[in-house]
Amino acid sequence: MLQQFDPRNADIRVFIKDSLFPRSEAKISVFDSAVQGGDAVWEGLRVYPEGIVCLDKHLTRLHESAKTLAFADIPSREFIKDAIKQTLEANGMNDDTHIRLTLTRGEKITSGMDPRLNQNGSCLIVLAEWKPLVYDNSSGIKVISSSQRRNGPQFLDSKIHHNNLLNNILAKIQANIAGKDAGLMLDERGFVAELNGSNVFMVKGKTIYTPQANACLPGITRGTVMDLCRNSGIDIREADLSLAQFMNADAVFATGTMGELTPIIEIDGRSISRENDLMREVMELFSNNVRKLCEKLD
Repeated sequence: MLQQFDPRNADIRVFIKDSLFPRSEAKISVFDSAVQGGDAVWEGLRVYPEGIVCLDKHLTRLHESAKTLAFADIPSREFIKDAIKQTLEANGMNDDTHIRLTLTRGEKITSGMDPRLNQNGSCLIVLAEWKPLVYDNSSGIKVISSSQRRNGPQFLDSKIHHNNLLNNILAKIQANIAGKDAGLMLDERGFVAELNGSNVFMVKGKTIYTPQANACLPGITRGTVMDLCRNSGIDIREADLSLAQFMNADAVFATGTMGELTPIIEIDGRSISRENDLMREVMELFSNNVRKLCEKLD
């Protein structure tokens, strides 16, 4: 499901560092760390008229990722919220909008890997676009298991929400070549971790399972689904889960900011039913509550 260009995004304004720029002028330096080594952290935000879904949780993860990577001059929550507000107001956006919030280590005095070359402070980018959910949640998606493994913490900790996404991109390339929607990534032990861009859950009987957050990103939508299930008395568990268990599940679904909740109807050519009462209950639970999770900027 390839995203399409929305003509409304032709003239959007983008916040960079401390100012708004027209799309045609929205650029960063070739010396910026994001260009030099993918040295940046990011968040994806979903905008509804009620506000931004789980905004504070996203900002906490952004700050924690930047701290782990020893960024200097990390902008405050207040500064970031104001930058987001300026961007949305400049573009007249309050719904059907996705924000790519990026914080780079900033511009270097000369090209190189050493963070001591970054002497100009970090660089905040707020890119807001008119964008519907990436998947058609009514039809579901088909995935293929990837030979590209998801990083474990001994290689690059998935708890750092970083811009170095090459292993995920390689998994997506494999899915594209196979004509599928996403790559299902395993961890270094062979257990299911996540899709190349979202978390996964499976239903078996009256219980919902999701992989342990060892190699996968403990996504914010993932956490929301787990909280909603627990508060509603639905049995939900984290576990080491094999590919065979997912193939033989009663239902499987993906979660993420870009797609919210999406049924997975095929894994490696094995069909999985999209008609499952418990999965439908969870999807409705999320749909009925997602706007209650929105936070205003003022």
